[in-house]
Amino acid sequence: MTDNTDAQIRHIHDRWQTTIVQKDVDGLIALYAEDAIFETPAILVTLKDRKEGVLRGRSEIRPFFEAGFRKLGNELSRWYRTGEFFSNGRQLIWEYPREAPKGDQVDLVEVMDIANGLIAHHRVYWGWIGFQTLVAAMNKA
Repeated sequence: MTDNTDAQIRHIHDRWQTTIVQKDVDGLIALYAEDAIFETPAILVTLKDRKEGVLRGRSEIRPFFEAGFRKLGNELSRWYRTGEFFSNGRQLIWEYPREAPKGDQVDLVEVMDIANGLIAHHRVYWGWIGFQTLVAAMNKA
């Protein structure tokens, strides 16, 4: 995997935030490579037919975000982040911290492998509040 430019990394970081907050599925999916892999336990809450928390390709990832925008929105989904991130030119990492200016929020760490300016592999790691939110959503189902 070759390094991406700083502009490509910044683009993914900035556009991710914009598209997720605006619930712009088309803009969000455009950030992913055609054969991208996406991993999160939220898949099991959002897509009832799935048996694992892994999606492969834009065609599987799109329905997750479409359903997620309908199902998982709650008062803890504030999408606050500091704007700081780590990147080594191949991987992009940032946090949505539990403690946010308007109170606690779902705490996540986003880890993305970037190839040719697109997300090739995306993993979401859930913190304590996020975990509790997932469990509550699974219990409702």
